[in-house]
Amino acid sequence: MVEGLIFLWLAGILVRIWQLARYFQIEEYNSRRFLRWLLARPQRYVMWRALVFVGVAALTSFVLGWFGQDSEAVYLLIWSVTAVLGTWPERPKEVKKRFRLTQRAARLLITAFALAIVVALGAVVTLNTAVSASDRTKFVVISGAGLVVFHLCPLALPIANVLMAPVEAGFRLMFLRQARRVLRQKKPVVIGITGSFGKTSTKHYLAHILSGRYRVLATPKSYNTLMGVCLSINNDLKHSDTVDYFIVEMGAYIEGEIRRICRLTQPQISIVTAVGPQHLERFGSLEATARAKYEIIEALPPDGVGVFNWDNHYVRAMYERGYPATRIAVSWENAEHATQLRFLARNIEQTIDGLRFEVVDTLFGECEPFVTSLIGKHNVTNILLATAVARHLGMPLREIAMRVATLEPAEHRLHRRVLPGGITVIDDAYSANPVGARNVLEVLALYQDGRRVLITPGMVELGPLHEQENRALGRLAARVCTDIVLVGTEQTRPIQAGVLEAGFDPAHLFIFETREEAIAWFQRELRSGDAVLFLNDLPDTYV
Repeated sequence: MVEGLIFLWLAGILVRIWQLARYFQIEEYNSRRFLRWLLARPQRYVMWRALVFVGVAALTSFVLGWFGQDSEAVYLLIWSVTAVLGTWPERPKEVKKRFRLTQRAARLLITAFALAIVVALGAVVTLNTAVSASDRTKFVVISGAGLVVFHLCPLALPIANVLMAPVEAGFRLMFLRQARRVLRQKKPVVIGITGSFGKTSTKHYLAHILSGRYRVLATPKSYNTLMGVCLSINNDLKHSDTVDYFIVEMGAYIEGEIRRICRLTQPQISIVTAVGPQHLERFGSLEATARAKYEIIEALPPDGVGVFNWDNHYVRAMYERGYPATRIAVSWENAEHATQLRFLARNIEQTIDGLRFEVVDTLFGECEPFVTSLIGKHNVTNILLATAVARHLGMPLREIAMRVATLEPAEHRLHRRVLPGGITVIDDAYSANPVGARNVLEVLALYQDGRRVLITPGMVELGPLHEQENRALGRLAARVCTDIVLVGTEQTRPIQAGVLEAGFDPAHLFIFETREEAIAWFQRELRSGDAVLFLNDLPDTYV
């Protein structure tokens, strides 16, 4: 009977590993990042409920034994209930990114489960052998062993990851070789895009513009890791008809990642959108971020083309390094440098209906009016970068302007819609950076007929700039918004401080723990004519 208790604890252990596997997947199977997330908050690794129930069960057993009411059946009931209630999984507050049982995830879970089972059973057998005691005492021994393994089971995932490393390396090599074969067969011209922000929107705009004349394929969504690019090549490019241009978004958390993607794809044209503090927590410094982004330029052949955002200090420095020979710079903030710039945007007008501006090609002395329903001045940069590539590939400026007029925003990137009740929703929930946040608040300020509401959990991964930038966001929001709704008490403290420093009315500052609560508030409170901005949507690892 006493051995049956083992399987109750083991069930709880396996369920906990299953739940944690989602976070391991969100952290891209990186053991170090997973452990950093795990150790960031005590409630993630100290299971207080299990400790309390075991403590209560031990005290109850002691009291029953004192009064001689210690039958084995009673002990089995007490400790079984303890195991079930102590390990019963808590429902997460929010699930933004669900666990996908991919082949890699399945291999990892099988290995982690096997480790947990071996350790749990081994611990119980060892204790049973070492401890000479009655069956009633062994209930305590088994539960103690289960409690320890229950706390240590998160380590099963990184250990399993290490054990499976040779297997996964073999699969990665297979996927890479397959992707290289597909690229050799299809022979598309590869256009690479990277940057701290703006790369997905620029990719989306460039694909739309070029598809008016050429056959174009772009990596989907934010598939911007080496394996994500391989997946796009092996699944999409392989089964496509002839592709003239393959647009590849390239992301990185450490130096060397973009270099590996370039080694696979060998871009002939590279775009750098921006270098900023987004992901600074992982890079450590803006200089390291810039070095990582420059890898996409270094990978170009001598006759390749580099396209640079002159308005970003770090990207301008890349341009000035002089490689490759063909470099194209764009700007809307530095018209005085027109002799060095190929494409300029001027006379920019922003309304609630979108953007209007003129694009000047200084090389040919051409000027063309651009009109788009896109909002946010940072989109002028993204459009200019896409225009530079399209113009270099032979599209007339007028044709590019016609394609720009039909652009739609990328998903969750300043996507605007009016709800049936007349409330305007500006969805910029994908991610947030200081530059984009300022621009999108300028858009919200255009709405003067009703309430202007900001709903945000703040910006993350800014490293040492986290408090400074979020405090500045709070001060700016206080000047623009009539109501501010923050999601998460702890993570938004710098924003709260900035809001109150600016003299904002505390009665219009609302703080909720979950996004669902914030949405329920806006559905209950807002009326026709009001506008609400959703700025950033924290990934599960930051909830």
